Amino acid sequence: MSDRPRLRLGTRGSPLARWQAEHVAALLAALAVDVELIPITTQGDVTTGPLGAVGGQGLFTKEIQRALLDDRIDLAVHSLKDLPTDAVAGLALTAVPERESPGDVLVCNTASSLQDLPPRSRIGTGSTRRKSQLLFARPDLEVHDIRGNLDTRLRKLDAGDYDAIVLAEAGLRRLQLAARITQILPKSLMLPAVGQGALGIETRADDAVTCALVAPLNDGPTRAAALAERAMLRALRGGCMAPVGAWGRVEEGELKLAGVVLSANGQQRIAAAGVASPQAAEALGVQVAEALLEQGAAELIAASRIAPPDAP
Repeated sequence: MSDRPRLRLGTRGSPLARWQAEHVAALLAALAVDVELIPITTQGDVTTGPLGAVGGQGLFTKEIQRALLDDRIDLAVHSLKDLPTDAVAGLALTAVPERESPGDVLVCNTASSLQDLPPRSRIGTGSTRRKSQLLFARPDLEVHDIRGNLDTRLRKLDAGDYDAIVLAEAGLRRLQLAARITQILPKSLMLPAVGQGALGIETRADDAVTCALVAPLNDGPTRAAALAERAMLRALRGGCMAPVGAWGRVEEGELKLAGVVLSANGQQRIAAAGVASPQAAEALGVQVAEALLEQGAAELIAASRIAPPDAP
């Protein structure tokens, strides 16, 4: 019988969630830690309407976090952009592995870029953040909600339901679908979601054994960027469904953070940025949030919560 430590990892059943879980399991296996994957269904997996209509906070994480607290699993791997910024008592964000590309991409079968799309083209996205930034850049587009995993969304595009769709670059690359990328959208046009492209490994705060086994997977620059982005969103009280974008990164030893808040219809846009040491990540996030709030961010976020899902 093996004397290697064995951990139970809770995961959603979607192809991307399975990839993330198997990726972390492989990283732990390289550290001589065995991992058993425990499938868990979340509310987000069974919701058929727009996520914002049922309250987006924690839709993909609450059931997994409950399993952690109940000691049915030892760790969870989340897409960090799905993990609410408010801490859950008894749980800890123990490691943030190295980030995949955080940006958004256009996938289209007929045009080579967002600029080349004809007026009134139908664009599919499940994100208020993406919709707002698309409409700010191209108010002539028709942006509509789209649901489903990556394969489902790509099938809807190929069936002609949409002229183009916008997706996270990281998900396509992780599922070996990078060939479908038409254009990597520049950050000047589309700031990512908070935590996009990063994974968050969550454990029970008092489980010293699991925390120690998982800690080597943490990547310092990625964690600093993620903490800054999450602190910004938390200070804005925006939630993961708000039209808020952020991009944190460490360059030449400095942590840089850019943030943006828009109206749901994309007609208003405010931005702020800051620089600090990686050790001051959360303070930087608060600083950028305060600069956004001074420009009216709270009002834009509040108005976006009552806007119809497909408001022009």
